[in-house]
Amino acid sequence: MTSSAPAVPDHTGSRGTRLLGALTLAGIAMLLALALAITPPDEVQGDAARLMYVHVPVAVVMNIGFVLTALGSAMWLWKKSRWWDTVAVASAEVGVVFTGLTLLTGMVWGRPIWGVYWTWDARLTSTALLFLLYLGYLVVRRLPADPVVRNRRSAYVALLAFVDVPIVYESVSWWRSLHQGATLSLDTKIQGSMLFTLVFGMFVFTLGFAWLLVHRFRLAWLEEEVEAHGLDLAITERRAEAAEAGVAVVR
Repeated sequence: MTSSAPAVPDHTGSRGTRLLGALTLAGIAMLLALALAITPPDEVQGDAARLMYVHVPVAVVMNIGFVLTALGSAMWLWKKSRWWDTVAVASAEVGVVFTGLTLLTGMVWGRPIWGVYWTWDARLTSTALLFLLYLGYLVVRRLPADPVVRNRRSAYVALLAFVDVPIVYESVSWWRSLHQGATLSLDTKIQGSMLFTLVFGMFVFTLGFAWLLVHRFRLAWLEEEVEAHGLDLAITERRAEAAEAGVAVVR
């Protein structure tokens, strides 16, 4: 008895993702024009502050990714839904990418402002810890285990890792920190074209996050389909071998 492999698409794209990708690229081009040419330099930090238009948006999107991971993990524990589990792992992977971008752009920004690329500041340290925690989550996802055991184990790890998200956000307030306070708040000092560019950057990077998330979700779903098919095929082949062995014994 044989089983044919399920049809696997050549790519994870669609008309919607192509449109989303095109909007993201156009938005990035416009953001670069706004950040590098149209907005004025900061009165205190000068041109170094232009990194704000990338650093702050990627940090915001990083948090969106980990909120979705925590939500997906909690929903899996409640509903045992494969869809929510796939949301959790896809958003975690994309969130890790944006955490790396947050650390990288923060280091580049910190060099002209603080004089060093890295210091064990509360915000930097807690963000680096966040990066390592979610890398650990992704490692747990890859450990060999029954799918239900793996999903439950990784869901608990994701919820534990999420504890660091509010710590990162509040670290500037809770500890003495070189890092400046929240760029956007109720009493924000940014206005005019600088405020517009910052908000536009958040919109653009959110589009980019959504584009990456859809592709990673579809890829993760296909990976599980292939994994499940491989298991079913192995069971079928073992049953066929056992049946043939039984017939041979009878003869």
